[in-house]
Parts: sequence; C-alpha cells; structure tokens
Amino acid sequence: MKKTLVVFAHPYLEHSNSNVELINFYVRHQHFTLRDLYEEYPDFHIAAFRERKRLKNYDRFIFQFPLIWFGMPPLLRLWIDEVFDRDWLKEGETNPLEGKEIYILITTGGKERSFSKNGTYQYTVEELVSGLIVSLKVFKADIKHIKIVYEANKLSKKDIILHKKEFAELLNQ
Repeated sequence: MKKTLVVFAHPYLEHSNSNVELINFYVRHQHFTLRDLYEEYPDFHIAAFRERKRLKNYDRFIFQFPLIWFGMPPLLRLWIDEVFDRDWLKEGETNPLEGKEIYILITTGGKERSFSKNGTYQYTVEELVSGLIVSLKVFKADIKHIKIVYEANKLSKKDIILHKKEFAELLNQ
C-alpha cells in the first residue's frame, strides 16, 4: 500500500458527522497518516520547514476539507502558502509533490445544482478551490480525483458509509 498523508482541515469538526466518519477511515488503516491542521496548529503558526521535510516521506496525498465561505478553510490556505515552496521548481531541487498521486475530498452543505453556472452560486466547487488545484499542477502533482460530497450535513449514516466506501475504492485503484 502507498504511504499516504491526509492533510485535513476543518475548523468546526465537532459539527460535522460526515467528516468525522470519513476521517475515521484513515485512522483504521496503518498506511494513512492523518494530519488535522486545526488540531496541530490552533495558533495558526505553521512549522513550514518541518512540514516540507515531512512531505518527502509520502507517496500519495489526500487533501480533505469542507467548503467554507466558498473556498478552502483559512488554515489550509495558510498551510499551502507557507509550506509549498517555489524553490521546489528550481533545477536540482527536490519537489516532494512531483508525480505524487493527489486526491481531494471536499464536503459542502450546498446542493450539487447550486454549484453550477446556472445555479445559485454560479461557480463549480472546483472553480472555488482552484487555488489548490493550480498550486498542485504547478508543482507537477498528479491529481487523480476530486470527490465532492454535497449536502454533507444532511447525509444519513448509510449515505456517509456509501461515500466512504466509494472513496476507499478510488484509493485502491
């Protein structure tokens, strides 16, 4: 199995049944390392050097977060700003993201139809988190899949389990 780092950011985890259930999946599997940014950096002071060093130890990355005010949670945005390093693109430098598999899992309370050109918000979820997607592409990461869980706050336990199973199957391909 691929050694996987899960970069998880949810500022209101106590209010999210779907995210709690989804992260429990990682905890049960030895090849996943779950990093809860809000747990680890409650003061928003990120140890960027340590984080960069840590990235080199993984074959695959999962970014999991809720859509917060039509974007990424602020601590995840800050983590990317401070950890991702333009020096990785220089010749002779090690780029810990190059060629690595990336999965992005986003939860939102909104309906799928709301996130379309003709919907309430007139933007797709992918467009709203394009900063992450572009950053990963600049660093030559291999984005395998973006999974969006709509109406996450209304899902039944059975629906959450189905999403978890679907995501697990994606990771095992």
